Amino acid sequence: MNIIKRFDNDTALGFDKGKFDSWCVYFIDTNGRKTPPQDTDYFAQIREYGKEYGIEKVYGDFVSIYERTYNTIDRETLIFITELATTYNNNYEADVLFTTLYMAMVAEENKKYTKLGKRIKRLGIYKVLIENSPIIEAANIMRGMKWYDIDILCKERGF
Repeated sequence: MNIIKRFDNDTALGFDKGKFDSWCVYFIDTNGRKTPPQDTDYFAQIREYGKEYGIEKVYGDFVSIYERTYNTIDRETLIFITELATTYNNNYEADVLFTTLYMAMVAEENKKYTKLGKRIKRLGIYKVLIENSPIIEAANIMRGMKWYDIDILCKERGF
């Protein structure tokens, strides 16, 4: 387990081996149990943030992290996310959410033979926040699609 961020309450987020590679994101609770966050869970959470704080703010905050995302973890970006989380009522929850999304995008950038990388996550977030798509649809719309069809969907949305 490669711990990426430890929080004040002794929970953490890290990468470990998953089904396909060593880039599976895991949340580690205070008892040391690790669970992989699901797209549907963090899509639902980000939708609630959009309702509470405004879609423009939440999507803008996500895009500010997206633009700092490459194929390696950047400590400055982790600090940026923690600072960004202070603009939300529950700093810890927001920090976990946005760090999870950041790590998921880094993981996408590291998938073998990727042609889409982090744009996969941006498309899901866009569908949830901007297009108000059902969570399940946003999480599963790309399953079975060819990369070039997903690429078209991304380009149509400006990314």
